[in-house]
Amino acid sequence: MNGERKLKITKQILSLALIMFLTMVLIACEIEEKPVSQSEDKQILRIATLKGPTGMGMVQLIENNLHGKTQLHYDITLYDSPDAMIGKIVNGEVDIAAVPSNVALLLYNRTNGAVQLAGVNTLGVLYVLENGQKIQTVEDLKGNQIGISGKGATPDFITRYILEQNGIKPDEDVQLEFKLEHADLATAMAAGDVKIAVLPQPHVTTAIAKNPQIRVALDLNQQWSSSTGGNILPMGSIVVQKSIAQSNPELIHTFLEEYNQSVTFVNEQMDLAAEWMEKHNILPKKEIARKAIPDSNIVLMKAVDAKPYLEHYYQTLFDYEPKSVGGKLADEGFYFQ
Repeated sequence: MNGERKLKITKQILSLALIMFLTMVLIACEIEEKPVSQSEDKQILRIATLKGPTGMGMVQLIENNLHGKTQLHYDITLYDSPDAMIGKIVNGEVDIAAVPSNVALLLYNRTNGAVQLAGVNTLGVLYVLENGQKIQTVEDLKGNQIGISGKGATPDFITRYILEQNGIKPDEDVQLEFKLEHADLATAMAAGDVKIAVLPQPHVTTAIAKNPQIRVALDLNQQWSSSTGGNILPMGSIVVQKSIAQSNPELIHTFLEEYNQSVTFVNEQMDLAAEWMEKHNILPKKEIARKAIPDSNIVLMKAVDAKPYLEHYYQTLFDYEPKSVGGKLADEGFYFQ
């Protein structure tokens, strides 16, 4: 009897040990498979950004957020076009967004001041490409056909402005041909169907990769500076919900600090940044991303510092088409302090 009792106790102990072992294995597997969680006390901010140059500077922030290495917790969504983001920003479904600078002012006007500009995150990314060697100066564009993506959009207005500042009349001295999308124009350029085109990064890099005969003939960021007495071209911006900016400005400042760290990382560690851009679908290929980064002018400039450059930029767009900025120029309330 004693032997049977000992055997029964031994079986019970072994069963209990087995249960404990299996429980520990399951817990370990769950920890291994589950992404690093953010601590419960971290503030959650809903972030929206565009793919391409507008979102490239955010890539380290996206990666760090994935692994719980940020001061705040971010719910980050990437979009293909500004149109997909505008409604969510207007409805308050997004707290912070990286958008084209003209869209920033459009949102401010559309929401009656409920959205503010917190900073500029992308400078000029527009370039004149040529399949040839004729174009060395802006004056050389006279008499040529120029492909541009988006009639009545920023590339159209910036090109017209620079042409006019150099004594060239758009639609008279040059022929402007429009494509609906940057990608379509880049494809046409690479195929040889378009000889001269205005394109932004990373489509510049994409076109050259497909056709090495294409070259960058003119940097429109430099041309803008020459035509405006040294102004920079502030093409991408960060907007925030004013309600958050007023109630918790330190939250916005913390985000901007983390964003600035991400910008520094992108500009200094381009190889790894390019890998992450492909990983997070900001750009389709890391090779294109790596080549595009140096010419994408990724920065973070505080709103107060960018204000004079934005004012000139907005005035230029307004003069061509007031609707492009929402019908009104910015007042002091537009700029987050």
